[in-house]
Amino acid sequence: MKVVILAGGYGTRLSEETGVIPKPMVEIGGKPILWHIMKIYSFYGYNEFVVLTGYKSHVIKDYFVNYYNRYSDITVDMTNNTVSLHKTHTEPWRVTMLYTGQDTMTGGRLKKAQRHLEDEPFFLTYGDGVADVNISALVDFHNKSSAIATLTSVQPVGRFGVLDISKDNKVKSFVEKPAEGGTWVNGGFFVLEPEVFNYIGDHDETVSFEEEPLTQLASSGNLNAYKHEGFWKPMDNLRDKNELTKMWVNGVAPWKIW
Repeated sequence: MKVVILAGGYGTRLSEETGVIPKPMVEIGGKPILWHIMKIYSFYGYNEFVVLTGYKSHVIKDYFVNYYNRYSDITVDMTNNTVSLHKTHTEPWRVTMLYTGQDTMTGGRLKKAQRHLEDEPFFLTYGDGVADVNISALVDFHNKSSAIATLTSVQPVGRFGVLDISKDNKVKSFVEKPAEGGTWVNGGFFVLEPEVFNYIGDHDETVSFEEEPLTQLASSGNLNAYKHEGFWKPMDNLRDKNELTKMWVNGVAPWKIW
């Protein structure tokens, strides 16, 4: 199964970083968050990726084109203009990068990847969120159903602590950043059958996958939710980026399963 990653948005809420690079290339511990996402799938044996680019797509392309040299020890002999590679480190990845337009919505981007997916089931996820999702269990869950689409549902952590206050204004309990009211939300990490493309119109770049396609899939009984109760965190803003970086630097990054 191929892994499709949405990596074309502007990332305006992270403008401190995304004025220069696209959001999926914002680094966590010296590596783009896109790399972290790919490592999660690679751990489970999925090493073929289709990255849907848009805003500043050249940055993503340059990263993978130069990946081998970037992470190798090299000697540059400037007298005869030669480069020698020594210790190398690379990944067993095959990465297809598609430019899907600057302003194309998520459904339109996905539709442009159809010809690269060989009419087989595939993964889809966002290029700005990490989790310790058990990908093998997710696939098993999807395969046991007859649904066209399975999304990973998560309970986001609230931004603020919650107080339980008695009638006499005593704090009975305090919970630091609990899940937001037990609500389950779309956390990405989809498994999709090729029939999903029937829900996305041809040549329509204004289609948001999260709106009409998912709504129609749900109303027709073709959308399942795999409940993930472990770690999940999107990188929406600078606060999120700093929190993820702190976890990585301190060696307590739950998504680092490799």
